[in-house]
Parts: sequence; C-alpha cells; structure tokens
Amino acid sequence: MDCLKCYSRGCSITGSKEEDLRWQAIESAHKLDVYDYLEEIPVATTVSELVEVRFKNTRKEFYKNATGVVLHSGDVVAVEADHGHDIGIVSLTGELVREQLKKANLKEETFLKIYRKARPADIMKWKEAILMEFPTMIKTRQIASKLNLNMKVGDVEYQGDKSKVYFYYIADERVDFRELIKILKSEFKVTIRMVQIGARQEAARIGGIGPCGRELCCATWLSDFVSVTTTSARRQELSLNPQKLAGQCSKLKCCINYEVDTYVDAQKKFPKHYNQLETETGTLFYLKSDILKGVLWYSTDPQAAVNMISFTVDEVKEMLDLNRKGIKPPVLPAEKPQATRSTTDVEFVVSQDSLTRFDKGKPRNDRKKKRNFHKPKS
Repeated sequence: MDCLKCYSRGCSITGSKEEDLRWQAIESAHKLDVYDYLEEIPVATTVSELVEVRFKNTRKEFYKNATGVVLHSGDVVAVEADHGHDIGIVSLTGELVREQLKKANLKEETFLKIYRKARPADIMKWKEAILMEFPTMIKTRQIASKLNLNMKVGDVEYQGDKSKVYFYYIADERVDFRELIKILKSEFKVTIRMVQIGARQEAARIGGIGPCGRELCCATWLSDFVSVTTTSARRQELSLNPQKLAGQCSKLKCCINYEVDTYVDAQKKFPKHYNQLETETGTLFYLKSDILKGVLWYSTDPQAAVNMISFTVDEVKEMLDLNRKGIKPPVLPAEKPQATRSTTDVEFVVSQDSLTRFDKGKPRNDRKKKRNFHKPKS
C-alpha cells in the first residue's frame, strides 16, 4: 500500500526485478501537498462532505462523500469518472478542503462522487494498469514517430479500471493526431484522451532536484505558472546566462520572480540617471550596485574595473545635484575609500590547514636510537 501512495506522488510500482529496472522512481516527495493544520482540532462530525483525492503526479480532484464513509488522508478510494471509475488516494479532508475550493474558485455542484473505499480486487486491477503505462508510452512514441508527428509523449496515465488512458504530450504547434488516435484505439482497446501540456507542466509531473538542492517548486507547492521574463533578471542585476537562468524545463526559473518586487521597491530610492559622475579628477563611470544595501560602485575606466569607488545612494544624489548646477565635487580616490574585499575569513580558513599538507612525508621519529652491534673480540 505504501508503494501505491508513492505512485500517486510520481513514482512507479515495481513488481519484479525486470520491472525494477524498467520503472525508475521519479520522486517520493509530496507533490502539491497541503499541510492540514486543522487535523488535530476536534470537530462535531467525523464525516467529510468534500474530499480531495490525489492521482498520479500532480493531478488532484475534489469529490463528494455522498455515501458518508469515514475517510482519512492516505485511504485508497474508488471514485466516479466520466467513463467507468477511477482509483485515487485521499490527500485532504475536513474544513481545509473548502479553503482549497475558494482558492481554486470552484463550485460544489460540479463535483463527482466517491463510491467506496478501494477493495483488494480494485487495487490489484489498479496495479496492473500502472504496470502498463511505461510500455504504452514507448509504443505510442514509436507510432507517433512513424506518422511523422511533431509531438513528444511525456507521460501516460491509465484510469483505475483500465478503461481510459490519458496521454500527456508536448507540441510547439498544432498537431493533427486523428490518425494516431485511431491506431491507439485499435492497439490498446481503450478510450483515448490526449492532453497537451507545456514544458513547465512536464517538469512538474516528472519532478527533480533544482540547483538550489531542493525539490522543484512546480512539483511540490507551485500551482500557478506565471510568465517569467528577462526583465525580472535585469531588475535584480543577474547575469543573463541562459545556462544559469534556465531550469530543468529549459525555461526561465520560476524563482526569479520571487524577490523581484523587493528589488523594485529598493530601486525606487535610486536616481533615474546615475551612469556618470563628474568630479574634479575626472569622470566616474557606473560599474555595478548592491540594490538591497543601496551602494553603487564607480570606476575611472568605462571598460574595466579600475580604481573602484563606492558611494551610497544619498551621496550619488548629492553629486548629481551638484553636476546639474555645473559644479564638480572634489572627490578623490584618496579621500574616498576604495571598495576592497575583506580577507579576514579567507585568511582564517587558509590558516587552519595548508594546501600542501598531504604532500609532506611523515616525520621521522628520532627518539629511537640506533643500536650499535660490535663484533666480539677474539
């Protein structure tokens, strides 16, 4: 049963050694999981009218508990579907489900019903359906390649009763897959449903670990995908390197938008034009800035970081006001401390161990004196 719960979060169920090699566990994390902080609070009734049910990866639906079955998080249930029935796992119950409905802006009248808790026969049939997903995906890719369709089948999900299959595909342009559906129906003898997803949705379904060392936001908690542009990166003065800014979906990382509002608010204190400062010693050219600290660095050379001088935002505003009046302030590099890097931490780390400490041989122990063996006199 634990393996079935893991499957709903993105893993595959393995039955034999061959299946273990075929099915690689994608992730065992809670995908789009919701922490029920009201779980330990006693309520008047133990029967939840509305229940959230999780299926494979990030697909979740809301259902009505019409039969009045007592359900808890983790229970495997048989639910109503458009064609037949499906098997899922209860992910959320209680009053918090209504809060999720308000967030998703859904109405209760449109929900399907929960039939019952899953029986052993239902679970066995569900497991058989899961084991068919990977071979079905490989076969579909081969058929699509023969038909010269410009599409990629990223994932396949069987319904719990094996009467319906969801094919999740990615395509840059509109694809005419009518011939593909005819072949798939004759090949698998099931109802076919093609679902087009984007690169971000594919990354959310597959999951993975980001460069920050944590699981992908789209696979754990992020449900709304907001467009990310290079303007957000420029606001934060990030390096416009596609290899660093792109995520596993080959799109700009969603986390670029997390702190952009903070940087926009901090930049409101900056003057509009601060590229050059006129002083008695010459022109200073803007080099870089620390937006959150409110510090700007200038250089005497517009093409290189030479004689770097740091100023606060207030100092830059004061110098710009003087420049507008035609006054060049007497700011010299000797009077203004240059931006130097603190080497305290570096020296402390280096002083702990030497980089060549392993190249030296072991010290000889001179305490032991050599024994002198003399031949006996004749």
